[in-house]
Amino acid sequence: MSKRTTMEESPEKPQAALTRVKKAIGDNCACYVLITCSKPTENGKMEVEMDFDGDEELAAFLVENASQVFDQRFIAKKLT
Repeated sequence: MSKRTTMEESPEKPQAALTRVKKAIGDNCACYVLITCSKPTENGKMEVEMDFDGDEELAAFLVENASQVFDQRFIAKKLT
């Protein structure tokens, strides 16, 4: 299963870049989540996209745990 979600309407990114990422990941990967964003426009809007491949529950687990890691780092940084 593969799913692409775009947070804002805009032209699709070139599929060639996504193909290169998938090739770099290799065949032994059970699941991946790729989140990208464009540079902000003059009014501050950014295009945010998420692509994942593999089991949807596993992808959600990966994102949730990554979020916890970033939260912990953010808190640790604020405390120093």
